[in-house]
Amino acid sequence: MFLKHFRDGQSQGSEIYEEGKYMKGIHKVLEMEGEWLDVDARDVFDYDVELYGKMVRYPLEVLAIFDIVLMDIVSLIQPLFEKHVQVRIFNLKSSTTMRSLNPSDIEKMVSLKGMIIRCSSIIPEIREAVFKCTVCGYFSDPVVVDRGRIGEPTSCLKQECLAKNSMSLVHNRCRFADKQIVRLQETPDEIPDGGTPHTVSLLMHDKLVDAGKPGDRIEVTGIFRAMSVRVGPTQRTVKSLFKTYVDCLHIKKTDTSRMSAEDPMELDSCNGSRRIEEDFQFDEAKIQQLKELSKQPDIYDILTRSLAPNIWELDDVKRGLLCQLFGGNALKLVSGASFRGDINILLVGDPGTSKSQLLQYIHKLSPRGIYTSGRGSSAVGLTAYVSKDPETGETVLESGALVLSDRGICCVDEFDKMSENARSMLHEVMEQQTVSIAKAGIIATLNARTSVLACANPIGSRYNPRLSVIDNIHLPPTLLSRFDLIYLILDKADEQTDRHLAKHIVSLHFENPESTLHDVLDIATLTAYVSYARRHIHPQLSDEAAEELTRGYVEMRRRGNFPGSSKKVITATPRQMESLIRLSEALARIRFSELVEKHDVTEAFRLLEVAMQQSATDHSTGTIDMDLITTGVSASERMRRENLASAARNLITEKMQLEGPSRRLPELLDELKKQSSFAEVHLHDLRNAVAELASEGFVVLHGDSVKRV
Repeated sequence: MFLKHFRDGQSQGSEIYEEGKYMKGIHKVLEMEGEWLDVDARDVFDYDVELYGKMVRYPLEVLAIFDIVLMDIVSLIQPLFEKHVQVRIFNLKSSTTMRSLNPSDIEKMVSLKGMIIRCSSIIPEIREAVFKCTVCGYFSDPVVVDRGRIGEPTSCLKQECLAKNSMSLVHNRCRFADKQIVRLQETPDEIPDGGTPHTVSLLMHDKLVDAGKPGDRIEVTGIFRAMSVRVGPTQRTVKSLFKTYVDCLHIKKTDTSRMSAEDPMELDSCNGSRRIEEDFQFDEAKIQQLKELSKQPDIYDILTRSLAPNIWELDDVKRGLLCQLFGGNALKLVSGASFRGDINILLVGDPGTSKSQLLQYIHKLSPRGIYTSGRGSSAVGLTAYVSKDPETGETVLESGALVLSDRGICCVDEFDKMSENARSMLHEVMEQQTVSIAKAGIIATLNARTSVLACANPIGSRYNPRLSVIDNIHLPPTLLSRFDLIYLILDKADEQTDRHLAKHIVSLHFENPESTLHDVLDIATLTAYVSYARRHIHPQLSDEAAEELTRGYVEMRRRGNFPGSSKKVITATPRQMESLIRLSEALARIRFSELVEKHDVTEAFRLLEVAMQQSATDHSTGTIDMDLITTGVSASERMRRENLASAARNLITEKMQLEGPSRRLPELLDELKKQSSFAEVHLHDLRNAVAELASEGFVVLHGDSVKRV
């Protein structure tokens, strides 16, 4: 009655002859040649409370009846349909936490939420066995597995033979099914104060195998089971040791406040990733609403205001983070080369400039976002580590933070306090987007297509404007050059801004914050907007945008040529060119546009310049110099060092004889300072210059004394 007659609330008053909700579902399954019908448990509750109660308390019996009834209906509609259609129940009225599972729940239907941390490999499980007599070659009829046991025939069933214990299993005639064991861990918000997360084993069968990947947050409906475990193979008595697990019936991706990750690999693995229905089913009305929103002329500003609205100002930083959420297009060429589409951002700044707040906000928004802190993460914790599987005893590879946040954003706080070898792991991830591993006999390359959002404090906690970025943060230049945008968030004392900021912070505490914010999207709309854009919009460069990119890049390079001077400063590198393309694509996505237009490119240049103006400016000349970030030494500093070395060489040649008496460095410094151009030279500068001459074999340096050789 339920399957035939249940109707949705909207269609209750409509035509009496209209088909029920599940009859439509059955017709759809038959058309698609599917193997299951999803049944909402709340519909069962609305239709018949008693049926719902029995289904939760005695799931094995009720589901078996459900399947029989379903197959009867299917055979009436289409007698020749071969596949066996099953019912999958989801959306129970109450979901349990892993901690509250207790013996009274055994053999009942439960619903759990959590995050997958490990998937085993696929295990074949025998369903029907066929035996063959080794004496006469007779094949037995298929023997069905009953409660995990197979009744092996003791003698040959052929009347002429009847040989004892001669039957052996024929593998290629048996029927097997897929099985997989998955570990589910509690999500951080469900862990009580001071507790550690619990885990539960899930058993997946047939079509549910590989439905979830490690790192996914899911809601599972299944039957809570227990099986007895023998302590030792020799002991005959079974001690009361039970191992519990959940037999899965249905999996649903959860967490609507996060964006859903787009999956360009769906073409390769359509059977795997399509098995779970995504929570983000965009219906027509929702899509229409998002498209209306995207047509607003100031959508860019609305989205910027909606991103972390409780943080005051920092508009350019928020615009950069918005571009990171939308991301560019990953490009794969026919030759096999690939360009990443993810944008990496580094925030550097004084304490108390809300860097970590921004990080936490992005972490909550992003799909598969992982948040780690510099001190608390090791190199293997970020990439992957080898451990022993407690169930099978073999060595398995466990994914670390960067691999779990594949297709998401990995937020790293306290980036400057990270250990050296943990930071070196990021080089490969940030450009090639893979993690290569060779340890314990496992050689693998794992995907880590993740955007990195890092924040760091300067040395001595305060940013020193007289030093370059490299001197302020102890990060290797090779790593810094991999960030698309480097923002400096400085805490400058200014009465006007201080007053605004103080008012803003106070107003958050004593007023209702929502009432003070106008024209701001809520989190649900923002995530839906970003998810839709990431999944459905793949902008291409228009002709004028390509022209503008080329012109702008050449213009940036030209700024490094100083009139009347032979020295050239690198003001942009090809990496900046790729960053500009990614930023332009992200800006086109924000407008739901399939074409990157000229004003997108102009805004991308502006964003890059705002970030570079602060981080790559050489303080001695006041110009942008990319050498600062790529090598750690600005071009003007390099010129100064070369001039000093040649002046020191001339002075030593002039004042000292070959193999003559040695001179002390402070004396040479005084001589140098008499020359007008070197009045500002310090002792350690001279020591570096003389050390360079010593490496050429021109002089010998012992402590502070110099001897010409």
